[in-house]
Amino acid sequence: MPECINPLYPCAMTGAVSSLAGFNGIVVVIHGSSGCYYYPATLLHAPLTGTFILEEDVIFGSEERLIEVVEEIARTGKRIAVVTTCVPAILGEDIRAMLAAHDVILVDSPGFTGSYEKGYKKALSILDPQVSPDSAGINIDGVSLFDPFFRGNVQELFRLLALAGVPVATVLCADKYEKIRKCAPLTITTDSDLASGTGTCLGGTLGFDALNETFRRIGEAFGTSDPDPVFEEITREEERLVRACDKYLRRFDPPQVAIFSNFSYASFAAVTLKKYLDAEIVCIGSRTEPTGPLPFPTSWITDLADAQALIRRSDPDIVIGSSFERSVKGSAGFVGLTPPLRGRVYISPRPLAGTSGTLLFVEDVLNACMDKPHTLS
Repeated sequence: MPECINPLYPCAMTGAVSSLAGFNGIVVVIHGSSGCYYYPATLLHAPLTGTFILEEDVIFGSEERLIEVVEEIARTGKRIAVVTTCVPAILGEDIRAMLAAHDVILVDSPGFTGSYEKGYKKALSILDPQVSPDSAGINIDGVSLFDPFFRGNVQELFRLLALAGVPVATVLCADKYEKIRKCAPLTITTDSDLASGTGTCLGGTLGFDALNETFRRIGEAFGTSDPDPVFEEITREEERLVRACDKYLRRFDPPQVAIFSNFSYASFAAVTLKKYLDAEIVCIGSRTEPTGPLPFPTSWITDLADAQALIRRSDPDIVIGSSFERSVKGSAGFVGLTPPLRGRVYISPRPLAGTSGTLLFVEDVLNACMDKPHTLS
């Protein structure tokens, strides 16, 4: 499948903005129309700036408007990052030449150049994270303002690393800008689809099995750490999870589940529900290109019609995904896993990573299953 804009998922421009806006100390300027500005602004809930170019700028050029915005921000002394959008790219404007007199971070990432993940990684590569051998601790990678679980993931991994006696070095991408030059040599990730390649990755943090393996490696690689308290917590919380799932299965049949998300999150959801609820994973609609084999029917989907066709064909009890899938789920129950998640208030930090993340995810699925009319086993 050729790389294209996925109507179910933000484009490269939004990915670049989410990466840059995660760093405190950078002012992100979206060089484009008001629509190009408001789309990431409503999804990321971050302070962004736009040039809001108009029809006359398309005809006569956008240089004057861009310079005006950049110079106004420059007076504040803050670091400026400019992200280009489709209109200036199609016009063929030389944005780098326009900004030659200004010290800005320029990310050429119009939406048509590819996926959200591609834009995220491109912007981060331009920021150029630097590993400092003297930086103590472990980096947390794969964090994005676009992810509704990012705050909870960061808090949960701070908690687990502290439990193991390990400090956090740099959070990519949700940290102070200056810390991008002080990354530690070791890294763990919350979302492998967004892995930056900074330092040596010790593993993922989605699910109990991944946590056990990652903290085993942390214990081996980080001499002053003590991962035993984390292992004890994993054992204790997994036993609680098994008891809750067994109680459900004594009353009800295992659910049939359709999952729609990026490949990393979808894989976690499928493996977890199969292991603890004996769920039948009737389909996975991955919004990103699958990066490995899964023992479940998996498709790379690019629009809502594909998602709707999968749901109708598989007739699941539960649909896991975004507001898009919720709009076509029919009578199936629903659990939110990936943005956009409209129509509900999300204020508290809810993780998907760590022990708490697995518990909260399965808790949501169990409640959705019990809320839906079903046959007693």
